[in-house]
Amino acid sequence: MSQMREGLQFPQDEQQRVSTSRTGQQIVSEALALVDHKSSQAVIKEKNWRKKYPHYLRTMLEHSIRVSENSIKIAEHGLKKAHQQFEFYRHGQKFCLKDFMQVPHIQPLYSITIQGQSTEAPEWYIPYQGQKLQGEALVAQVEQWQQQGIIEPSHAAALKAVQAHPEWLDLSARTLVLFGAGSEAGPLTWLSKWKANIIAIDLPNERVWARILKTIQAGNATLIAPASENFMASAELSKCLGVNLLTQTPEIAQWLATRPERLDLAAIAYLDGEKHVRVAMAMDAIMHYVSTQKPDSSLMFMCTPTDIYAVPKQVMEKAQQKLKQRSTLEKLVAQGVSGLTIRHLLKSHTHKAIRADNGQVYSIADGLVIEQGPNYALAKRLQQWRALVAKAQGQHVCINIAPSTTTQSVIKNPLLKAAFAGAHLFDVEAFAPETTNAIMAAMWVHDLQNPHALAQPNASLEHPLALMMDGANHGGLWNSAYLVRSALPFSAIYGLVKAKFSFKG
Repeated sequence: MSQMREGLQFPQDEQQRVSTSRTGQQIVSEALALVDHKSSQAVIKEKNWRKKYPHYLRTMLEHSIRVSENSIKIAEHGLKKAHQQFEFYRHGQKFCLKDFMQVPHIQPLYSITIQGQSTEAPEWYIPYQGQKLQGEALVAQVEQWQQQGIIEPSHAAALKAVQAHPEWLDLSARTLVLFGAGSEAGPLTWLSKWKANIIAIDLPNERVWARILKTIQAGNATLIAPASENFMASAELSKCLGVNLLTQTPEIAQWLATRPERLDLAAIAYLDGEKHVRVAMAMDAIMHYVSTQKPDSSLMFMCTPTDIYAVPKQVMEKAQQKLKQRSTLEKLVAQGVSGLTIRHLLKSHTHKAIRADNGQVYSIADGLVIEQGPNYALAKRLQQWRALVAKAQGQHVCINIAPSTTTQSVIKNPLLKAAFAGAHLFDVEAFAPETTNAIMAAMWVHDLQNPHALAQPNASLEHPLALMMDGANHGGLWNSAYLVRSALPFSAIYGLVKAKFSFKG
């Protein structure tokens, strides 16, 4: 007997089978339909989606670059198809996700408010390689990252602006909603020091909530936490708090939409495999619903550098320069390795110039890692699409590329852990979680508090995709001389040997 489906699920076919690949193909095909009918049909017919999906994502991006309007068309149609495809189950009844607020028995959520105990003033620093970078030391490190091509100039400028405006760190006038509040790469630790009003959404897990409560109590922020049941004041809070994004999607949406505060909604929850797509869809459904009810809400997303992006002409020129500046020995080694592996390893990261309808020249930085799979790529695509559509509709949208980070969810994969250990061979830097947390929390503050940030509703963009180009911390992947997925195995081998023999370098 098959298990009863509950909450947000991938769709089933007539034989009650689930294919995440088929669903992804249908969404991408629909996204392409209005701009490239031939490619749209090719997506549906593709037999090896797991290996070939990067080709279609690149095709989609090229269309988005050339015609600015296409980027919005693709995003709108992709999101519409996704909300039509995904299903939501409640007590045996099936609904399209687009109708998730029509499900029966939407139960009210209860709230508890907890005030942090600290009276310390807000401060910011960057923990980096055992140092606590502040003031001139922080600025110097930011400039060094920029010179090394680890971060973009706009990212450096944003971090310097936060350093120069400590008053921005006082978030007492803002209410920030964290979907996946306990995320290892999330900003909770910093927000708890910045007087923020934090609405924390995470699973009803005692260990997770014990950590969240400890963080809040040590800071100066205010926590607003949801619970499915009313409980006695004497109850142990860590056992009572939390909600499930996948099964209580309408409850969370209704609870947030009826709150009196202006909300800043951050989609930072992560789950492994196909659940990552489902939780991305849950966050998207909630954010979209809350935004329709409360149009002054802002949205926040963190992109991964291991994706494919439109980049400015300057990035293309830097990458081409790095390719030319390789030593003769490195060129020979790369040619030899590439030849022996039939061009699968150490393949040059070539950048093709693409002229857009705004008269500017852009290129594509391809950081896709096939091993992460099409589900991961789809989840991140959904977030980019929502950001593009919301920004085009005049909403406040904060979306920045965060660097590759050595979180437990990443390094539990031994090959990825080894690849990070060898990343410096290709002038790529992977950041420790505490460094990424400090940097990306500051970027969110910048986008919320700086009246001149491109994230602001009234800020105009030279191209819709500039929203993702701005403020990028790609860890050096955009400027790499080699295609990331072709260098990853080489980097991993080096990292494994390094760990085996415990040598430095």
